[in-house]
Amino acid sequence: MLEMPQDEQTFAIVDRIYEAAFAAELWPEVLAAASAISRSANGAIFVVSDHSPVRAITEAHVQTLLDEFMEGDTWKFSKSVQRMCSAHLASFVRVDDFMTGEEIERDPARKGATAFGIGSHVCTSIAMPGGERVLFVFQRWLKDGSYDQAAIDLLNGLRPHLARAGLVAGRLSLERARTAVSILREIGLPAAIMSGSGRVLTANPLFEDMADVFLPTAHAGMAIADEPANALFQQAIAQNRDNRVVRSIPVAAIKGRSALVVHLLPLRRAAHDIFSGADILVAATAVGIGATVPSPNILSGLFDLTPAEARLAVELASGLSLQEAAMEIGIAVKSARTYLERVFRKTETSRQSQLVALLKSTWSFS
Repeated sequence: MLEMPQDEQTFAIVDRIYEAAFAAELWPEVLAAASAISRSANGAIFVVSDHSPVRAITEAHVQTLLDEFMEGDTWKFSKSVQRMCSAHLASFVRVDDFMTGEEIERDPARKGATAFGIGSHVCTSIAMPGGERVLFVFQRWLKDGSYDQAAIDLLNGLRPHLARAGLVAGRLSLERARTAVSILREIGLPAAIMSGSGRVLTANPLFEDMADVFLPTAHAGMAIADEPANALFQQAIAQNRDNRVVRSIPVAAIKGRSALVVHLLPLRRAAHDIFSGADILVAATAVGIGATVPSPNILSGLFDLTPAEARLAVELASGLSLQEAAMEIGIAVKSARTYLERVFRKTETSRQSQLVALLKSTWSFS
């Protein structure tokens, strides 16, 4: 049997990530696929919140290890878990890089994993607007050694999609909702579902209350009142028919309402069936105006910035000039200009002052 090319494998995994966001029983299959391309022994998801117990899901062959880890709150005494929960990560990282050798030896989580035959860990931590933190963890068998950069790069390619799926999965507590209406209610976000042609099929009350932002159009369609945002929104809907487009679109603040980020998530496979044949979930997350500099992982999740682009954006938002920001992150000014042009395109801004104002409006996600 011919092996699927790696880019096709990644494309297929992205499709399944959005399917699993609404059909939690599919997460082990998605994790296994991501493990296969990164030469991992297994993958796991943890949803950590101050308001509810930690929830976790992993691949079937390591379920007993996860059960032991969660039993008796062992995870609370793990330095590796504490470090990953508190770190502001813009990408997947090697967990060992955040710990001393002595801490690794004493860590109860690592002791159990080593006894099971598991060695190197990589992790990313993604903050959710509701205060939850979603951790995606991948591990290798001891015999396979540490993660190389190529494997981490593959996982980083999936990270923006995992972040968006985590936005939904975290709110649903990794449990499958039974109907489209109950899903929209449980998400707790202004949300609507649309057909591939852009027709609104149903929306929750939070979304309907935003009539000054989302405008009805002919044939049960929808537009965004902000013209630049609407241009991106209509383009995304059109592209979704063929390309499974995923977009996060910034919407400028208007009188009486803070800035927003509108997320378009494709509904595929089982998720398509759950939503009675709908093709797109539209969710809006409000952001406030503030002076706090956002963390790189928030910017990566909202606007699909690469780790390098997100680091540059954070330095600019903190008040540095482009030249100073380039020096701070250790790149040439020419490279910084290239990154900045990409950031402009992804955030739909055209001036550095406009970009900084938008980035600072995302402080409540941090």
